[in-house]
Amino acid sequence: MSTDEAPAPAFVPQKEIVYNKLLPYSDRLDRESDDILAKIKGHLGRAVLLRELWPGVLFWTRKLSTYIRLYGRKFNKEDHVLFIKLLYELVTIPKLEISMMQGFARLLINLLKKKELLSRQDLELPWQPLYEMLERILYSKTEHLGLNWFPNSQRPDSAASKSIILNILQRCSVENVLKTLVKSCRPYFPEDATQEMLDEWRPLLCPFDVTMQKAISYFELFLPTTLPPPLHHKGFKLWFPELMDLWVSVQNLPGWEGHLVNLFARLASDNIGYIDWDPFVPKIFTRILRSLNLPVGSSQVLVPRYLTNAYDVGHIVIWISSMLGGPSKQTQQQLSGLFNSITSFFHPSNNGRWLMKLMKLLQRLPASVVRRLHRERYKKPTWLTPVPKSHQLTEQDITAFVESMKQPVLLAMFSKTGSLEAAQALQNLALMRPELVIPPVLEKTYPAMETLTEPHQLTATLSCMIGVARSLVSGGRRFPEGPTHMLPLLMRALPGVDPNDFSKCMITFQFIATFSTLVPLVDCSSALHERNDLSEVERELCSASAEFEDFVLQFMDRCFALIESSTLEQTREETETEKMTHLESLVELGLSSTFSTVLTQCSKDIFKVALEKVFNFATTNIFETRVAGRMVADMCRAAAKCHPVESLKLFVPHCCNAINQLTVSDDVLREEELDKELLWSLQLLSEITRVDGDKLLPYRPQLVPILRRTLHLKCKQGYSLSCNLLHHLLRSTALIYPTEYCSVPGGFDKPLSAYLPIKDWGRPGDLWNLSIQWHTPSAEETAFVFYILDTLLQPELLRLQGHAEGQLEMSRDDILQSLSIVQHCLLGAGSLLPALDGQPVPNLVPSMVSLEETKLYTGVDYGTCPVTQRPADHILEHSEDDTKSLFSIIKIIGDLLHFKGSHKHEFDSRWKSFNLVKKSMENRLHGRKQHIRALLIDRVMLQHELRKLTVEGCEYRSVHQNLLRDLLRLSTSTYSQVRSKAQSVLFTALGTYNFCCRDLIPRVLEFLWPEQQHVTQQQFKGALYCLLGNHNGVCLANLHDWDCIVQTWPALVSSGLSSAMSLEKPSIVRLFDDLADKIHRQYETIGLDFSVADSTLAIAAQIVQTPLPLSSVPLPSAQDVETGRERQRARNQDALQKYEKLVHTLLECLAQRNLPWKFEHICIGFLSLLLRDDHPLPPPAVRFFVQSLNHDALIVRKMAISAVAGVMKQLKRPHKKVELNPYEISGCEEPGELMAGDRKDNRWLQYDGKNLLKTQEAWEACRFVEKTHWGYYSWPRKLLLYAPVQEQPPLGRSRDEMNEMEQIIFDHFSDPKFVDQLIKFLSLEDRKGKDKFNPRRFCLFKGLFRNYDDAFLPVLRPHMERLVADSHESTQRCVAEIIAGLIRGCKHWSFAKVEQLWELLCPLIRKALSNITVETYSDWGTCIATACESRDPRKLHWLFEMLMESPLNGEGGSFVDACRLYVLQGGLAQQEWRVPELLHRLLCYLEPKLTQVYKNVRERIGSVLTYIFMIDVNLPCTRPAASPRIGHFMQRVMRQLKPLMEADEEIQNHVVEENGVGEQDERTQAIKLLKTVLKWLMASAGRSFSTAVPEQLQLLPLLFKIAPVENDDSYDELKRDAKTCLSLMSQGLLYPEQIPLVLSMLKEIAGSSSWHARYTVLTYLQTMVFYNLFTLLSHAAAVQDVRWLVIGLLEDEQLEVREMAATTLSGFLQCNFLSMDSPMQAHFEKLCKTRLPKKRKRDPGSAVDTIPPADLVKRHAGVLGLSACILSSPYDVPAWMPQLLMDLSAHLNDTQPIEMTVKKTLSNFRRTHHDNWQEHKQQFTDDQLLVLTDLLVSPCYYA
Repeated sequence: MSTDEAPAPAFVPQKEIVYNKLLPYSDRLDRESDDILAKIKGHLGRAVLLRELWPGVLFWTRKLSTYIRLYGRKFNKEDHVLFIKLLYELVTIPKLEISMMQGFARLLINLLKKKELLSRQDLELPWQPLYEMLERILYSKTEHLGLNWFPNSQRPDSAASKSIILNILQRCSVENVLKTLVKSCRPYFPEDATQEMLDEWRPLLCPFDVTMQKAISYFELFLPTTLPPPLHHKGFKLWFPELMDLWVSVQNLPGWEGHLVNLFARLASDNIGYIDWDPFVPKIFTRILRSLNLPVGSSQVLVPRYLTNAYDVGHIVIWISSMLGGPSKQTQQQLSGLFNSITSFFHPSNNGRWLMKLMKLLQRLPASVVRRLHRERYKKPTWLTPVPKSHQLTEQDITAFVESMKQPVLLAMFSKTGSLEAAQALQNLALMRPELVIPPVLEKTYPAMETLTEPHQLTATLSCMIGVARSLVSGGRRFPEGPTHMLPLLMRALPGVDPNDFSKCMITFQFIATFSTLVPLVDCSSALHERNDLSEVERELCSASAEFEDFVLQFMDRCFALIESSTLEQTREETETEKMTHLESLVELGLSSTFSTVLTQCSKDIFKVALEKVFNFATTNIFETRVAGRMVADMCRAAAKCHPVESLKLFVPHCCNAINQLTVSDDVLREEELDKELLWSLQLLSEITRVDGDKLLPYRPQLVPILRRTLHLKCKQGYSLSCNLLHHLLRSTALIYPTEYCSVPGGFDKPLSAYLPIKDWGRPGDLWNLSIQWHTPSAEETAFVFYILDTLLQPELLRLQGHAEGQLEMSRDDILQSLSIVQHCLLGAGSLLPALDGQPVPNLVPSMVSLEETKLYTGVDYGTCPVTQRPADHILEHSEDDTKSLFSIIKIIGDLLHFKGSHKHEFDSRWKSFNLVKKSMENRLHGRKQHIRALLIDRVMLQHELRKLTVEGCEYRSVHQNLLRDLLRLSTSTYSQVRSKAQSVLFTALGTYNFCCRDLIPRVLEFLWPEQQHVTQQQFKGALYCLLGNHNGVCLANLHDWDCIVQTWPALVSSGLSSAMSLEKPSIVRLFDDLADKIHRQYETIGLDFSVADSTLAIAAQIVQTPLPLSSVPLPSAQDVETGRERQRARNQDALQKYEKLVHTLLECLAQRNLPWKFEHICIGFLSLLLRDDHPLPPPAVRFFVQSLNHDALIVRKMAISAVAGVMKQLKRPHKKVELNPYEISGCEEPGELMAGDRKDNRWLQYDGKNLLKTQEAWEACRFVEKTHWGYYSWPRKLLLYAPVQEQPPLGRSRDEMNEMEQIIFDHFSDPKFVDQLIKFLSLEDRKGKDKFNPRRFCLFKGLFRNYDDAFLPVLRPHMERLVADSHESTQRCVAEIIAGLIRGCKHWSFAKVEQLWELLCPLIRKALSNITVETYSDWGTCIATACESRDPRKLHWLFEMLMESPLNGEGGSFVDACRLYVLQGGLAQQEWRVPELLHRLLCYLEPKLTQVYKNVRERIGSVLTYIFMIDVNLPCTRPAASPRIGHFMQRVMRQLKPLMEADEEIQNHVVEENGVGEQDERTQAIKLLKTVLKWLMASAGRSFSTAVPEQLQLLPLLFKIAPVENDDSYDELKRDAKTCLSLMSQGLLYPEQIPLVLSMLKEIAGSSSWHARYTVLTYLQTMVFYNLFTLLSHAAAVQDVRWLVIGLLEDEQLEVREMAATTLSGFLQCNFLSMDSPMQAHFEKLCKTRLPKKRKRDPGSAVDTIPPADLVKRHAGVLGLSACILSSPYDVPAWMPQLLMDLSAHLNDTQPIEMTVKKTLSNFRRTHHDNWQEHKQQFTDDQLLVLTDLLVSPCYYA
């Protein structure tokens, strides 16, 4: 670019990665990124202009995402917007194949991710294209027929190298990518989008239909909530009241309620302060509490759907934290209420499936509040709406929030699920209010460190301390005394380094490391004398810091003890393995990282003492090199790394001397077993050389001779240690890396007067002032590296070359030794060696765009170096069993291909651990990048490594080609271990080089062709494995590309004829299974159409021309563009030909004579994958599949059924639709406001028994609406209905009017023999007892009758008549499938044909229903339900009239009656709200029959009633239903139940179970009726949308009377049902206006004469209050009512009732529904003092005491009240408790039952407070303690 003209405008990047600026070669990066960006813009634009989606556009979009990964969004706003628009156009190309769409979508998500960079002014994106795409893919009409294959597993193509960065998108299914894409585009939808969306989806809101779920989830996904306040009237105000009312009024958690909650949560967090949530808060919290599924009360029946559809905790948390604050503090009150009521569930003694949810809530809520605080106080303002001042969180809000969470978090620390969630919660709470949270944690930590018996307590408290470490150490104005705890904690943690308890040891290491990273370990005590400007706390800290040296030395002693106890000799016998066990390696890691952290943070003085100590320990002992040796060497390495000069001065001379002395004689070189001391010195030396390279140079003269001497030791252990030394020497001098990770730049060695380390405790690193000390190789070091390579590597290469040419004999060990030297040289100096060079391999793919690789500078200018020769061939030919050398060769090839100084997997694990550490110590409150300096340096280093590892899209050159062929040869060699190692290297390489798969596939397939005679079984297996690929790499058998599949699939099938293939070997059979399985799992429909829209081209042209950086690639000429068009056409043509060729080839393979059956099945499986919805299957394949319907093998028949059903869909002729106005049809005008439900303008849709369509004219005049939901809520903007018959495709065609495919099917199905055989097969049973109605077969028949109308009826009719008469399970199922297909297939038949059809069907179905059996009734239910689904009821009037004839006529016994009802219910349920007349008729028919005797019929009637009344909902703006109403029905029922209501005696189930002669009396009839009504109540509890509370209340008194008290299953059906009903009703959600009704009813029952009823009232209350807690609390009168109800029942004359009342009271106190106030306490104390008369001496004659019961009851009530208060706080001791315990103890010797109550209470108190008795003791005075100790271990236990 020339810059001599006018100065160009400055380049302002959107947001780049800051860490690049800190790299040692950062000055070069701007030029490099400009260069790359210019290339990307030029080539990407050019590729689009030339319409070359593949490979051009795909290649360059991938480059763009790599660019974003390396530089962030380093392009200006103009380019950013253009990139987004271009990709949006590309993603929404209609026929794009899925894998490309996913690739584009991921990049687009990445471009849109930081929404603050682009405001709504900069960018606007339409929403319709996205909606159409989701509709096409997620609700695909053809996927279930196998015409479209979408991937659901992780995709190999893009995941390999981006896996770390994109792990958020790792949930790779298409669905998630699409949803994330919509979320990212949402902020940029136009302002009118909301209204358009509502118009589009409102018509789907029919609560009885599945479309409701779809509509609500679309709302959740698409509705924009970030519009600026002036536009709110175009945004959420359009829908908020409507959807909120819907949510508030719906009950029983339907599946879509969760989506609504997510939408509200998002709305709340985007518009804090603009919505008044106060009216809804109690309702919201009641529902949240219900959604947690907590167990309440004694016997509980949970409604099953609560378990599945509960709300998502992540969204609840966002919603709560967005409602906090603001003028009315209501949300905080309710939140405190919520935590108060569920606190006791967090206690570690409680456990259940609900616990995970609670823990999640605990962990996420503080994080969410911190995020909000950050947004309000610290975040840079962006274009998004800020939170108004009035609604920002105040200090008081924060304190209240932390207070309310403190108690549950402290309990959850010791939870059974581990303390992780609590620790994360504490970390966030401590950021806001350290002074509230940290002291109680400390109080728990100190005792836990003292105890030896409870290790779990220690691990839990330590992990929580690690969470709050940063807040503790940095002190700050809120918690200045925090830092003073640090030293005592560190000193007390030391005993945790304990060789006997692994988990304790690890957490202690982590604890010490965390604290020492945050704090410089410098002794500042002398500052006390030198400076006088210190505060009190600082003085305290200075004097304490004198202990640091002590701490470091004690820590080292502990470590030494740990090491000595874990030497090999101590831990295991000689015979066992010599490697480290997994635990040992973890301990080693923990030890070395902690030790190096401690030393890094030490001052020079402390370091010197420590170094001396380590040196003595290491040199005075000799360690074995496997376990203890590694640990000691690690400690020495840590020391050497911190201060290399001092450490090397001690260690190097010592080790060198030892080694030189021990290797003086040449015999040592040939010894098999070396001296322990020699090995140890070598190990030590090899570890301490891993330090800063230039500090090593002075020791060259000592080190090089040692290498020469020891590299050729005979002993393998010896020379591998020596190789390590070589590797580390080279690495230290050749790599770029930071040399120190201290927490303050420049270290701590400054005079105390100038710099006080105390001030830096817990201080974050300053990103702009990191001053990293880099090690970059100097000229001297580079020279040293090449000197070593020349002296040590060159001779080895020559020897190997000589051996390969056959001039030199070498033993196996020698070869292995040479290879390992070569490998270690490569590993050490890999970063200095130049890349492999060579000619690019030509002609792999045709492209008009350059596909060049981009070179990244990584700070090294390459020298030159000898290239290795390939000894692999030689070994393979001469000694294939030398596997160890082959392993070594595979490693070398792998390194040559990929190694640039660091390994991918190491990088991945470092990235992971970096993220973990970052999480555990980050400060989310004050904003990002406030990390500790060591972490920031680590991140910069990772950025450097990322640049080294980015090798995507490398050109594939001839060198690589040769290496890959070697690998392939190794992958198909004899030994399986060699094969698998070589394969994994091969797979990695395949993902690295562009298009190299196309070069390799033919070579792999050579092993499979049957013509090859000399392929061994091993080679065959190796080749199959190469095709299979590993679990996340490329799968060669299934590349999404016609060129490849055309080769691989036929090869796989015909390999069945290869001589090496044997089905006797299970491993080969398994391989083929895996291959077929993987192809089926990963295959997705490959595109046939690669066209690009013209609108896209315009954007591309703009991209090429934008300046800054201007691209050097010229715009394509007009001729190029024309060629591009041509090539696009040609490519589409070519794809089609390949598709057809593949189908024909596979058919030819099938025709081969002796193909084994397994391969035949695999081949048919492949063929079935090739059905598509945009191109019909070639006729030969159609013929094959139709014939296969009668294949002998079941599995083939199944595939054929699916395939033929798919072919039918392909051959379906399109039916014309026309637009109609629904208001014209009904003759009403449009209503002004929204009204759902039965209105005048949708009445014409409903079934009308008076005007059935009995004539052709009526039939043709009728407008059929097939979709059930149209018109219930509102009409669609364009109502499309089918055009009249004349305009539809003609029916009854002759054979000549059909095309070839249709003729094939026609011929087969007109042939009676073929049909005969087919029906025989279809009526066989597959798996006995497991078979169900099969939708695939139904689709087959539906397609037949849809495409050929009634052409095949004559052939099928006799079969159907025969099958119906046979009552076997499988024959009945077969005929049900055919009938369902017929009814659905006759959608477009003419009236005459339909009428004839029903004349045939009605008798058939009648007959079937009379033959129905246990096995077949569900199939018939499914059949009728499927037949009625999405059909206008007026079309099916024959069916409904027939089913309604008289379901319960008693013919065939009770079972057949129940089944008939079941089938009818299936049909009516599908019709939902459109058949009110039928529902009325059915109800009238059923009502007299409600007193049925048979249980199964009763249950079925109950279920049918649920469906009859389901339409009667009280949802907002819904008209009263035209179908039957519950209210009217209940009035009639209550009249009949009157005899039971009035009677007083207990209701027994004394009905004789048979219809005796003569009418029974009213009472017996009433009992029978009640049984059925109960069944209905139970069935509707979980299904209906709104519970009819007022109606159900009338039944309550009756139920209370019947329900048994004890939990005993031996009761009769009536009592059990009554109990279940009560349990379900008490869990119901109450609306505020219903509360007084319920309570007055309960009061009335509490005064009833039956104590059972009074007892049950209490259990009912418990559940009801908990499940409606906040709704009740917001209603003060209700709380008082409940309170007096319970306190009144405490004085009941029946003992059981009194005890239950006490339990209930204590429950209410515990969940803070009632509070323990002084009037209540006074009331109980007064009752307790009720005098009892003195006992008189008994006469032996009188049997009973004569105490007036009333007084006793009162006194007992008082005692029970006190006991309830005590038991209501099981885990702590409030201030009022000691006094109450004293009052209670006074009654220990009262008469029974009082004495019993007191004893129970005391023993319970003792049980629950025993764990933390030490704490609880403090609440009592000494006198009270004396009394208490007396009581708790009182003699009365033994009296």
